[in-house]
Amino acid sequence: ALTMDLFVKDLISLWLDKTIEEDEQITAKLTRKITSPSGDDDFVRVTMAQVGNNILASPLARGAGVLSSLTEADGLLKIPSGIQGLDEGQDVRITLLRKRSDLDKTILCMGSHDLVLEKLKIFLSNQNRRLISMNIGSLGGLLSLNKLQSHLGGAHLLDGETGEYNLSYIQKYVTNIKPLVITLAMREQGLIVRKGNPKNIQNLKDLYRSDVRFVNRQRGSGTRILLDYFLNKNSLPSNSIQGFDQAEYTHLGIASAVESRRADCGMGIAAVTTIYNLDFIPLFEERYDLVINKEINSQLLEPLINAFSDKAFKELLKGMVGYKFEVMGKVISD
Repeated sequence: ALTMDLFVKDLISLWLDKTIEEDEQITAKLTRKITSPSGDDDFVRVTMAQVGNNILASPLARGAGVLSSLTEADGLLKIPSGIQGLDEGQDVRITLLRKRSDLDKTILCMGSHDLVLEKLKIFLSNQNRRLISMNIGSLGGLLSLNKLQSHLGGAHLLDGETGEYNLSYIQKYVTNIKPLVITLAMREQGLIVRKGNPKNIQNLKDLYRSDVRFVNRQRGSGTRILLDYFLNKNSLPSNSIQGFDQAEYTHLGIASAVESRRADCGMGIAAVTTIYNLDFIPLFEERYDLVINKEINSQLLEPLINAFSDKAFKELLKGMVGYKFEVMGKVISD
């Protein structure tokens, strides 16, 4: 695909005796550091949005098998040979792959992965809005929000001392903006296992069996924090769990690892088991919130806020396993 963009497209234009048009370029700030091989020009697809006065470019996952980087890309960043990387916050030139006007209607969510956000993307696409969801974990989402690198973040961070979700973390890590905290859903967390549960896994203590391979979520994710909390509470050492250091960045990644037999089980939400035809052992119920920057243009976010009370959006959510939506739209903190 990259070869087609860089060479074949212009070659076809020459054969057809058509003028080769220059692609539009725009300056943006990187949301995270990028490393690059120094010997060749390096091309990185990015997704983009305008947050406040800045246009932000977030690097997408790389690799020939990552098809989502094609469908989600807004622009292409070229890192010239001889440069070994770029720093977070650095200004870079991006070749646009879509219209500049699309960025003005883009809402950027960085935080915890959740399937309801995929439904929200569909709904907002009919409201002249485009939702981009970057899965970097609950804590990563709060830090990005504090650095003005997103419009909102999804979080489900349990405070082990109070039993409350998210608020203590927001007070600690989100200090540069005025946050609005709205509940998206209550959802079930538990162990994802293969159909029929062939290893007869029933609870967290079964993770210590020699015949059980576990797949974990990354550090800073709400699921990882929840698991660590209950292991510590019950004096269960994590270093005795096979695969504890093997991490995935989404619930779908956990389900894929179990379905492909790279692991016997992993912790995640119930909803992904229906996609991969897996079984689920419920352990916990948690609250998933959206943390919104109140200082962002309210007109941009208005369709998103209105979705929580919209009948058409609620219709999209029907049949989702492991969720309760009665509290959706409830303001937890303003």
